[in-house]
Amino acid sequence: MNVLVTGANGFVGAHLCRRLVERGASVRAMVRKDSDHAGLKGQQVDIVHGDILDLPSLEHAVQDCEQVYHLAANVKFFTRDPEAMRAANTQGTRNVLSAARKAKVQRIIHTSTAAVLRRGQNSPSADETMLKDDHEAVGVYELSKLEADRVAVAAAKDGLPVTIINLTAPIGPGDAKPSPIGHTVVQFLKGNFPAYTESGLNVVDVRNAAEGHCLVAEKGKVGERYIIGGENISLKGFLDILGELSGVPSPKVKVPYALTLIGGVMGEITGRLTNKEPLACLASVRMGKYPHYVSIEKAKRELGYAPGPIRESLKEEIAWFREQGMI
Repeated sequence: MNVLVTGANGFVGAHLCRRLVERGASVRAMVRKDSDHAGLKGQQVDIVHGDILDLPSLEHAVQDCEQVYHLAANVKFFTRDPEAMRAANTQGTRNVLSAARKAKVQRIIHTSTAAVLRRGQNSPSADETMLKDDHEAVGVYELSKLEADRVAVAAAKDGLPVTIINLTAPIGPGDAKPSPIGHTVVQFLKGNFPAYTESGLNVVDVRNAAEGHCLVAEKGKVGERYIIGGENISLKGFLDILGELSGVPSPKVKVPYALTLIGGVMGEITGRLTNKEPLACLASVRMGKYPHYVSIEKAKRELGYAPGPIRESLKEEIAWFREQGMI
């Protein structure tokens, strides 16, 4: 079976390519010509150069493919160019679906984010029915992913064989960029986490995330969405595990949300002045106002999805960051 993976050199994309090859697929890994391919080194994949904003390159890449996994996205909570992010995440998705339709692809997996699911004081664990409205989106990243999500839903209603994944925060070895949660881990290991706030998240081993993608393609229903995640854990609990595994002291001081908002504003200013990603920005602080817990019961029940505990994954991630000299 011929498979196209967009965003193949990303954290999840590279692990997905590896898992697909293990499952016997012939994988076409689409990456931008000027991007870092290190995550694909040694993998038995066919690397093709293309860009999700360049429709002809997509149409060339998807030729003769039975399945498409669309993972390419601009995944940042802080950005100085919101229109570029919306173009990549929204128009890029339109282009991928257009190329897949033209090539008569049999199965399309669109990877969205669990951040587009509603959470709050009255909904401690989001499920697949709890999609946000635009006015609930926090920052341009969430808004652009909501827009892309709607594009995928509309395509499925129009007969395209699309299934959506709402992915939580992936952890494990190989997070070179790093991802937003990887950035948090790196900053913690550098001793840049003097305090914490009352929040929570769902984290998943990146290899479980890759297997979850394969299961969605194998057993998921067209037009449906599946949350692929792992363990719900408080931010404090997450930092405590990092501290135990790394020897870096976990913060003891809890700060109120109002104070973290001030920190987010300061981070926003610093990021814009330095063009570097801050420890926290306004969007990331606002996203953490309530614990972002999810239910993965649908994926367990319908797909046989069974993610493992996160402790060993974090241990491997810490070791990998140290080996790469990132801390």
